[in-house]
Amino acid sequence: MDLWEQLSEAQKREVHRQLDIIRRGAADIIPEETLIQKITSSVLTGKPLKVKLGLDPSAPDVHVGHTVVLHKLRQFQDLGHEVQLIIGDFTGRIGDPTGKSETRKQLSEEDVKRNAASYKKQLYKILDPEKTKFHFNSTWLQKMNFEQVLLLAGKATVARMLERDDFAKRYGTNHPIHLHEFFYPLMQGYDSVALESDIELGGTDQTFNILMGRTLQHAYGFEHGQAAILMPILEGLDGTQKMSKSLGNYIGIDDSPNEMFGKTMSVSDELMLKYYELTTALPNDELLQLKEGLAKGKIHPRDAKIRLAKEYVCMYHGKEAAELAEQHFSAVFRNRSFPEHIDEFRISPNLMEDGCIQVCKLLVTLGFASSNSEARRSVVQGAVKLNGARISDPYVRIELHSGDIMQSGKRKFAKIVISEGGMDTY
Repeated sequence: MDLWEQLSEAQKREVHRQLDIIRRGAADIIPEETLIQKITSSVLTGKPLKVKLGLDPSAPDVHVGHTVVLHKLRQFQDLGHEVQLIIGDFTGRIGDPTGKSETRKQLSEEDVKRNAASYKKQLYKILDPEKTKFHFNSTWLQKMNFEQVLLLAGKATVARMLERDDFAKRYGTNHPIHLHEFFYPLMQGYDSVALESDIELGGTDQTFNILMGRTLQHAYGFEHGQAAILMPILEGLDGTQKMSKSLGNYIGIDDSPNEMFGKTMSVSDELMLKYYELTTALPNDELLQLKEGLAKGKIHPRDAKIRLAKEYVCMYHGKEAAELAEQHFSAVFRNRSFPEHIDEFRISPNLMEDGCIQVCKLLVTLGFASSNSEARRSVVQGAVKLNGARISDPYVRIELHSGDIMQSGKRKFAKIVISEGGMDTY
C-alpha cells in the first residue's frame, strides 16, 4: 500500500503543514518527490528525519546572510526533526574550492579548532542547543585507510568533477587544480553516508557538493538518497552583491544593538521582504499580512523596516535591547530635521582604517566639498553633522557605519552604505 494511503486525515494535514513550512523561501528542492516521501514516512512512523548542514570553519564571524540556512534548520527542529550540524574540522584543512579561481590555503588544525569553537557559540543564538547534534567529520574521515580513500575516489569521475563551474573555468584558463581539491565534494558527500542523512541544506552555491552526497549514498547502497534543500544567496546592504564581511555590506549577529538597528534601516525596500522571509521566524500568516499591507499601502515601508530591525536586535540581544535601540534610532534620526528621503552613498572600506575616516576626506568623497580646504571651512563653521551631532574638529577621524547620516549645511544629506565598489577616490 502507498505510504500516503496509510495516513489518517490528521496525518495528511500534518504532512501538508510541514511541507508549507519547509518550502518557505527555498530556491530549489532536489528532488521534491524525495522530500515528500521522507516527510510522509516520518509522520507515519513518528521517526524524526536527520537534517544535515555542513560548515567549513574558515570564517567564524556569522552575519545575517549565513543565518538563512540556520533558520531553516530551526524550522526543522521545531517540527521535531533531528539536526546534524557538521563542523568540517577535517575538510576545513583543505578549504572549499567553490567559487574560487585558485587553490585555497589549507588551514592548520589549531585554526580549525579555534574557528569551530567560535561558530558553535554563535549558532546557538538561533538553534536550540538541546536539539542540535554536533559532529566533527574527522571522526570518520581521519580513520579512512588508503584503500577506503581509493574506493571513495572511484565513486566519481573527473568529467563529473569538471561539471563544477569553478573547476571548469580554472581548467579552461590553465589555472592549476590540485588533486586534493577534488576530494572536498567527495568528503562532504561522504559525511552524508557516515551519518545516514535524510536531508541536506545549503546555499545554491553548494548545489554540486550537496548533490554529491545524494550520489554517494546511492553508490554505498542507500535505497533512497538524501533530498537537497537549496536556499537563496542573500544580497547585502548594497542590494546587489552577496552579503559579505569583506565587502562591508553585512549585518553581523554580533553587531551592537544600535549598529544592528541602524544597518537594518538601510536595507532597501525591495529587499526587505526577502530579509523577513529568509532570516526571521515571522510566521507565514503574518508574513503574508505584511506583504499585502505593503502592497496596498496600508503599511509604510519605514514602519516595516523598524519592525525588522527590532526583530533582529531582539533575536540576538533580547527584547530590552531592541526597545532601547529603537529609542536611540528615534532620538538620533527620526526626531532630527532630516528629510523624508535621503540618497544613499556607497563608501569603499578601502577609504577607511579600522572603520574610521578623516572627516574632510569623507566630505570631499561625498561631493559635499570640492577640496579639503573647503571641507575644513564647513567643519569650522559648524555646518557638518554626523547622525545629527555637530563635528567641530576638521582633523578628527570619525567611526563610520552603514546607515549613518552625514550632513553638510541645510540641504546636503547622505545615508552611508559601506561596500566594495563604492567611492574610493577624493
